[in-house]
Amino acid sequence: MGLGLSVLIAMKATAWMLLYLFFSRFGFTVLAIPLLYASLISWLVSIASHPSIDLPMLLGKNPDGTFPILSTIMFSPYLYFARAFSMARRFLTGEEPYSQICEGLYVGGWPASPRLLPPGNPAIIDCTSEFPRIKLFKGHSYLCVPTWDTRAPQPGQIESAVKWACRKRARNQPVYVHCAYVSKLKRLLDPGSIGHGRSVAVMCALLVALGVVENWKAAEKYIRERRPCIKMNSLHYKALEEWSSSRLSSPKRNEELDVNSVSQSNSSGNIKASMVENKID
Repeated sequence: MGLGLSVLIAMKATAWMLLYLFFSRFGFTVLAIPLLYASLISWLVSIASHPSIDLPMLLGKNPDGTFPILSTIMFSPYLYFARAFSMARRFLTGEEPYSQICEGLYVGGWPASPRLLPPGNPAIIDCTSEFPRIKLFKGHSYLCVPTWDTRAPQPGQIESAVKWACRKRARNQPVYVHCAYVSKLKRLLDPGSIGHGRSVAVMCALLVALGVVENWKAAEKYIRERRPCIKMNSLHYKALEEWSSSRLSSPKRNEELDVNSVSQSNSSGNIKASMVENKID
């Protein structure tokens, strides 16, 4: 079921609670209240991120990528932990912030600064629920697809992201799809969470819609050849399979529809022209 995030956050919540009980035992109850609060918030996030609930809107991330002040304060134990951990891991591992999948398409991690963003003023598809949009990127086209770490966007969200990205590519604008980085601990808890999952799921669908590959399975292989660290889990596969079975974004399909419409229009026009000619004669 891909319980990685829920288990990890539950472990963190337990650790905070144990620390609270430890300090309380020695009479530091008041000073230990922040530990109790961090534990309760972590338990809440653990429950909300469970696959059977999957409620990323709990964190309150806005469509423009910002967080309300109240959400930032309330969920600060989780939000700042996630951001600090991601930046620390990137610094320690030296992993490339992004990879070019094909011309004009990039996938990678959260761009915490302009130097971590691909070139060419790319449109940004943000697949995180825990990371904010950096103010310096206000000039970039932006789409938020809020998704918990190790979880998958809903098929409808994937479809919306694909259509949005296709419009950007039609204008020859690069597209950058990003999520965050994954910890080694989460790799042990959920092997399917290795690398980038949320962003890769969207990129797989986009490659299919643009006609680069035939299906999402081929897209996964195509992406892995260019970014070996990726590996989606069963939740990502399920979302892509559902999207694929009902997708409406294929340019080839749209082209076929357009061609058929043009042909029908031409046929109708020819018939009308013939009728006019017959009347004149």
